[in-house]
Amino acid sequence: MTSEEKQVYLLLKAVIFFYHGLDQEEKEDLEAAARRMDAAEELKWALEFIEKDYITSFERARAFLNEIIGDYPKDKRVDLINMVWESNNLKGYVTEMEATAMLRLARDWNVEKEFVELVLK
Repeated sequence: MTSEEKQVYLLLKAVIFFYHGLDQEEKEDLEAAARRMDAAEELKWALEFIEKDYITSFERARAFLNEIIGDYPKDKRVDLINMVWESNNLKGYVTEMEATAMLRLARDWNVEKEFVELVLK
């Protein structure tokens, strides 16, 4: 996995977690993901990206991710959105705000149908 792919993965995960406020379980999940990928610097970058302006972080991340992810193959875009869905389900629930954010990203990436199918499984 390239450094850019690690940034994309961790920013995507972090921005959804931060959408309603990062809780301890989500923080631990982010840190564990960074350890698994040997991506401490990429996690630091993602957190700084969000903390730069928490209020606009989702829209800024959305623009950043759309710029990069538009070139990814469809199956990789689906995998990324599914990863975030599964990460949120680890805590036992997904908030309406998180689901809406993921749906917006799936629509941006032209994988809305695939995302909905994954959710319904």
